[in-house]
Amino acid sequence: MAVASMQPTQFDLVYDVLSFSLATMMATTIFLWTRVGSVAEKYKSAVIISGLVTFIAAYHYIRIFNSWVEAYAWDNGALTATGIPFNDAYRYMDWLLTVPLLLIEIVLVMKLSPEETSRQGMSLGVSSALMIILGYPGELVLDESNLGMRWIYWAAAMIPFLYIVKTLLTGLAEATDSEEDPAIRGLVKRAQVWTVVSWCTYPFVYILPMFGVSGANAVVGIQLGYSISDIISKCGVGLCIYQITMAKSAALKNGGGSYGSA
Repeated sequence: MAVASMQPTQFDLVYDVLSFSLATMMATTIFLWTRVGSVAEKYKSAVIISGLVTFIAAYHYIRIFNSWVEAYAWDNGALTATGIPFNDAYRYMDWLLTVPLLLIEIVLVMKLSPEETSRQGMSLGVSSALMIILGYPGELVLDESNLGMRWIYWAAAMIPFLYIVKTLLTGLAEATDSEEDPAIRGLVKRAQVWTVVSWCTYPFVYILPMFGVSGANAVVGIQLGYSISDIISKCGVGLCIYQITMAKSAALKNGGGSYGSA
């Protein structure tokens, strides 16, 4: 991404948000992986994958943070561009790995047969990867004279996006409603809704340049929006997954009901 002229306050804001996002991802990873032993064997994969999502994100936030720092330098108290491009492609490399895993971790804690778990995991995983691949070329378009191409890629990426949202909210509703424990049912619904709500911010941030937000304001808006969404969708949903696995593990230990087989 071309380096935009940046005010010191704008640079510091992005710097702080990227740093906070990195710390949040690292802390969530450590927490989830150290708690794997407390979860029943059949639910450990979900917690491990949740930690893997934040681990991968933490790595990429290190790369994003370093690239941001390298793109600018302080010269006699003034902030100047170094000429090194800010590489925001790390986000898409991160999403290409973590978004399918995010959906798989939700599927793994739902009351589905092994066959349905595999089918839904594959379907959602492929759809999410396609969404990322279609959206990336448009992310590179910031030239105001060529923003029409950004709309085209946005519209293309929205097709698998809407399929995923529909699947989470309605396609898997029967499995969610089949949970016998209302507390667990509520936790599963929370994970689904949090995922959808956090994801809905991504397409909004994507189209900021199409609504007249340009230059440094566009760069700052995109970095802040994506970082906040990442924290909710990765850390927030990951902790929801942990709560679900703990609740189902407790139910299994106390007699199981249907949790002995689902």
